[in-house]
Amino acid sequence: MGFEGKVALVTGSSRGIGKAIALGLGRGGAEVVVHYKQRQPEAESVVDEIERSGGRGIALQADLEDPEQIDSLFGEVRERYGRLDVFVSNAGASAFKSLGEYRPHHLQRTFALNVQAFVLGGQHAADLMRSGGRILVISSYGSQRAFATYANLGSAKAALEAWVRFMATEYGPRGITVNAVSGGLIETDSLHYFYSQPGIPPMETVVRRIPLRKVGTMDDMASAALFLLSDLAGYITGTTLVVDGGLSIVSPPFAEEGVVQSRERG
Repeated sequence: MGFEGKVALVTGSSRGIGKAIALGLGRGGAEVVVHYKQRQPEAESVVDEIERSGGRGIALQADLEDPEQIDSLFGEVRERYGRLDVFVSNAGASAFKSLGEYRPHHLQRTFALNVQAFVLGGQHAADLMRSGGRILVISSYGSQRAFATYANLGSAKAALEAWVRFMATEYGPRGITVNAVSGGLIETDSLHYFYSQPGIPPMETVVRRIPLRKVGTMDDMASAALFLLSDLAGYITGTTLVVDGGLSIVSPPFAEEGVVQSRERG
């Protein structure tokens, strides 16, 4: 996909979707900055895997809730490479609670890690992309659909998708594309954590509503991300590519419930 000689930074890439994207970039020939907050051994393991596949990489630490550490992270990228070609804002987290349980620190931390880190990171990345480049952020179907305990993170993801459109408009004349990949139910630790929360129904009740009838994989997300980061997507910007097996296109009434009701009447 044309990543040879490119310099890429992927936040939150010591595991999960970020790791899958970092490995894909490395296999494609990029030099990858694997960012982590606390999981240094895991981040270094990702770098080792990248190098075994023929790529190159380094692991850099930063707490992305702190703007000064974001400055330092990109400052190190500037010092080492002098440029950046690909920036993937993948790191994200939040507390899952009902609306009445959110406190100011929940809102502030979710905004800082998800929205602020993307905007500030995008500013730094654009400054380092002197000959064009790719900026990508990871979103989720909670940006467009409302469901229990997801209000804080879902609203942050919706904000990210709005920022994608504004950044794409402003950075486009400089040859920089800005896009998002929005995942549905993707097989990650975060997915299982969410479905272990009190009051959340079993995951199977959602999977059977998905037209493809299965949970997505981290490689499904990485494949979509790598496409948008590649030269193949050079004329795509300001968009959100949905990777959810069709989950976000369905709505009640559901045919299978009608079948059950018919059987009950019979």
